[in-house]
Amino acid sequence: MTTVLRRLRSELFPTRGDGLLSIALLSLLALAGVGFLRWAFFQAQWLVIRANATLFAVGRYPAEQQWRLWLLVGLLAAATGLSWGVLRSHPRRDRTGRLWPRNDRVAVAVLVLAGLWGPWALGLPLHLQARWWGLLALLLLIRWLAGRHGRRLGPRGLRLVALIWPVLYLSGMVLISGGLGLVAVPPSEWGGLLLTLVEASFAILLCFPLGVLLALGRRSDLPLLRWGSVVYIEFIRGAPLITLLFLGQNILGFLLPGGLAPDRVWRAAWVLTFFAAAYLAEAVRAGLAAVPRGQFEAARSLGLSYPQALGKVVLPQAMRVALPAMVGQFISLLQDTTLLSLIGLMELLGTARTVMANPAFLGKNAEVYLTLAVLFWCCCAALGLGSRALERRLDPQTIPSAS
Repeated sequence: MTTVLRRLRSELFPTRGDGLLSIALLSLLALAGVGFLRWAFFQAQWLVIRANATLFAVGRYPAEQQWRLWLLVGLLAAATGLSWGVLRSHPRRDRTGRLWPRNDRVAVAVLVLAGLWGPWALGLPLHLQARWWGLLALLLLIRWLAGRHGRRLGPRGLRLVALIWPVLYLSGMVLISGGLGLVAVPPSEWGGLLLTLVEASFAILLCFPLGVLLALGRRSDLPLLRWGSVVYIEFIRGAPLITLLFLGQNILGFLLPGGLAPDRVWRAAWVLTFFAAAYLAEAVRAGLAAVPRGQFEAARSLGLSYPQALGKVVLPQAMRVALPAMVGQFISLLQDTTLLSLIGLMELLGTARTVMANPAFLGKNAEVYLTLAVLFWCCCAALGLGSRALERRLDPQTIPSAS
């Protein structure tokens, strides 16, 4: 306790002027916090969120098929717990190797509080609350088992754990859309948070390889490839996203026959992909420029071919440099999905506008927008935390030596 007080004194009250400024800022924050809590607990009417919780989550997804979404969430919880535990069981040199380090204990406390308070606050029935508690217990149980026994996995086992995520993504798309014996659910019935995450994840996964190829093309010695990449990047960066979304919705219907034109949801997803790839290419190009030319020449002198030198020596270093900018672009892409409501897709913001237009919920804008802000913040915070964890694991100073 004495150490904490001494640290607070050194950081907040090192001088008289700094102390007065700290007191003023803390007072303003306290007043704002008290006012917000008074509004949230005594004035806000959260019935609009409770009554439309399913609509915000999955839109008009058929109720009799929502078990597939619960199954997908369960698989995601299991994969998250497995990956989390395996990473903790293989610590870097700067880690203590403890099964539950401090950050993990804080994360578990937050998950438990959110899992217990969220379903109760939304007024979910007991069977849905039991499902949420079961998912949380599944995540923590697999996290504990993987943390205790993950060291038994060799390099091949670690690669198999990494392959779980692409397989799970493809399986999730089958569960959501149907196929392989499941009833088809058209994209027009997707909505809310489900549609937002599908659009964002699709664009994030595909814009990464496309952006890398564009960055390499812009640095190519072939004039046609270089100038083609430059024209594409500059055209996309010079056009507003909303304009490209309208073009994608309208032009594809004219250019492609009716049977070949993709659904409106997938048209928007491809536009988001091509848009993000242009910005991602510039981030990757900055990372490539930060790698000294001698790295590539040294790899070539050791007998590596051009693709081998690029893939095993240059690109790993460039990706580590470009990672913060790339994750920032991913977060912007997630936030840009709110523009889809302007072209008639019922993603999270479009669903919120529909709810607020209901005469029964007029004037409840603050509650709805605050809920949207919290949901987007949680998604963006997850991307940011994952990025920082990946940066630490890719730091050359924390990677164990071959000895």
